[in-house]
Amino acid sequence: MDPVREAAQRFGALPALITPERTISFQECDALAESIAARLQQKGLAEGAIAVIVSPNTVEMVLCLYALLKAGMVAAPLNHRLPETTLSRLKKALRPNLILSTEECALLVSYARNSPERMAPPATGPLSPATIIHTSASTGTAKAVMHTASSHIANAEGANANIPFGPSYLWLLSLPLFHIGGCAILFRSLISGGAIAIDSPGASIQSSMGRFPLTHLSLVPTQLYRLLAMEQEKAALQRLRAILLGGAPASNHLIEKAASHHLAIYLSYGSTEMGSQIATTPAPLTAPGIPPPKLLAGREASTAPDGELLVRGKCLFSGYFHNKSLIPATDAEGWFHTGDIGTIKTDGGLQLMGRKDNMFISGGENIHPEEIERALLEMDGILEALVVPVPDSEYGERPAAFIRTATLGYPDETSILKQVQQLAGTLKTPVLLFRICQWATLPGSEKTDRKWYQRLAREYRTGGISDGLCV
Repeated sequence: MDPVREAAQRFGALPALITPERTISFQECDALAESIAARLQQKGLAEGAIAVIVSPNTVEMVLCLYALLKAGMVAAPLNHRLPETTLSRLKKALRPNLILSTEECALLVSYARNSPERMAPPATGPLSPATIIHTSASTGTAKAVMHTASSHIANAEGANANIPFGPSYLWLLSLPLFHIGGCAILFRSLISGGAIAIDSPGASIQSSMGRFPLTHLSLVPTQLYRLLAMEQEKAALQRLRAILLGGAPASNHLIEKAASHHLAIYLSYGSTEMGSQIATTPAPLTAPGIPPPKLLAGREASTAPDGELLVRGKCLFSGYFHNKSLIPATDAEGWFHTGDIGTIKTDGGLQLMGRKDNMFISGGENIHPEEIERALLEMDGILEALVVPVPDSEYGERPAAFIRTATLGYPDETSILKQVQQLAGTLKTPVLLFRICQWATLPGSEKTDRKWYQRLAREYRTGGISDGLCV
């Protein structure tokens, strides 16, 4: 299977990659990727070789990823923002045959432009390893998730069937390629003929919206909130055919605001192990309220006796890569246990409650922090919320909340606790409330470090921190 060659044959001179400086067609992508692949073969790399890429998103990185895909090699993009000690540990665990930097990707593309060559066709098939993408480590150590070209394409087919993407459409590569959400955009393009916009590293989303005639955009809720706060960006958002919103829960207030501006918002639930999207709302949200996302084509879902969500399908990963071995991660019936607690509606909608490993017990009752976070986000003025458990002599554990507000001191603590009590109940009302100005995030990531805040709240609760807390 060569998705890059197939795309060139189907879409020819249509634009595939668009940067501020140039436009590259599907045919050009195929030719350049083949020359890069030939160069790698000349260096002694064979089918199945693992190539680590440490780089921000660049057009040269995409072309190198396409070259590895064509040559039957395994692309393992790593987060370039990670501390060097973490990067070294990840590289050591992968034992790669090749490590490419931003500069080395650019040199390979330059060589391909100046010295076109033909590669030796690989014998690998669609079920051969194609990528290794690491999880975000939001629940512990990052896991190396291995996918095949076939599983990536299966995910893309279901995604494109729900949100049309094809010739004349342009999707901004706003998510990093070391993240499954960024990688998935490449395969959506290859099977549909839609183009990808790649801005200069470090460019803001708002500047990219002004530079490219975008039709599709992927965002997390915080990014959407910031863009909606910029009056000049609302018109650009309204021109988009689809805004895929995921990565974190979105509040009713945010959805209502987006709907009032007639934005084509699609809410999504996904995972690295399933190749990105698992369930997505089937149409743009045009009214207040957050409907549950529905399973996309090619996905199946079930629940375990404890309520854990189980998924499977052709887009499911092959396993976790560790010490040059592939470790299966499904049960005897082929289900992957997501670690998320939820229910499945008869129409295929997924109602998510929270992470299984975030849950704690208070007074004998299971408490999902995400439920309390949703209650907090219902309040006008609260932009983001995080809830963690703290020790309690009577109940075992009680919730503590960290919030970020639009205005200092508003809403006041009494109003916040009263509303949470009304929406979630007394047992789920926080016993501690902290206001924060900026979130502590996981290294090299924009995801909030939940465990860090849990340690902080526990120290405060047990007297390890004696003064007031506003971090």
